[in-house]
Amino acid sequence: MNYKGNERGSSTTLVISLISVSVLFVTALSFGIWAFIGKQDYKTNSDKKVTTAVESNTKTVQAEDAAKYAEAAKSPLKTYTGPEAYGSVQIKYPKTWSAYVISDSSRTPLDLYAHPDVVPSVTDTDSLFALRVEVLSSSYSDTVARYKSLQKSGKVTVQPYALTKNPDQAGVRITGQIRTNVDGVMIILPLRDKALEISTESNKYLKDFDNIILPNASFSP
Repeated sequence: MNYKGNERGSSTTLVISLISVSVLFVTALSFGIWAFIGKQDYKTNSDKKVTTAVESNTKTVQAEDAAKYAEAAKSPLKTYTGPEAYGSVQIKYPKTWSAYVISDSSRTPLDLYAHPDVVPSVTDTDSLFALRVEVLSSSYSDTVARYKSLQKSGKVTVQPYALTKNPDQAGVRITGQIRTNVDGVMIILPLRDKALEISTESNKYLKDFDNIILPNASFSP
C-alpha cells in the first residue's frame, strides 16, 4: 500500500516539474523572439535612425551658425549724428540696418527711422520700425504727461531711466502701448527745451535695442 502511494506522489512531482520546465521554456522562448525582433528592427532601421539623428544635429548646428553670423554681420556699427542745434544726438545701429531721416519739421525737428535691410514706408500707419529717434518741439514734462492716463489704466509702465553715456540726464523708460496700436519700449529724455524719444516698435528688436542702441546713444544737453 505504501509503495503505491509513493508511486502516485512521484508521478505528481514529475508532472509539476514538467509543467514548470515547460513554462520556463515558453518564457525563455518568448523573450528570445522579442529580443530577436528588436534586434532585427534595429538592424533594419539603424541607418535610417542614424541619418535622422545626423540631419537633426545638422539643422541645429546650421541654425546656431546662422544666428552667430547674423550677430557678427551687425558689426561694425553705423553712426548717425544729428544737427548740433538739436543736441548732436548720436545713434549707433547695426550695419545691416538702413536708416531714413526727416528733419526741419515744426513738430519734430529730428525724426530718424531705422530697420533691418530696408526701411518700411514711413507714411503707412501699419509700418513698425526697429528703431525711431525723435527730437520733439514739446518739452520733456509735456511729452511724459501724455502717458499718465495710459499708466493709470495699466497700458504702460513707467520707470526712471538714463543713458549710459548721459547718466546725469534722468528720463523715463516706458513699456507697453507707446503709440496707438503699437506695443514697444520708449525712452524719453530732457533735451534742453525739447524732448528726445528713442523707441523700438516691436519686441522682436528689443535685444538689439537694449544691447546695441541704448548703450551707444548720446546727446549734448
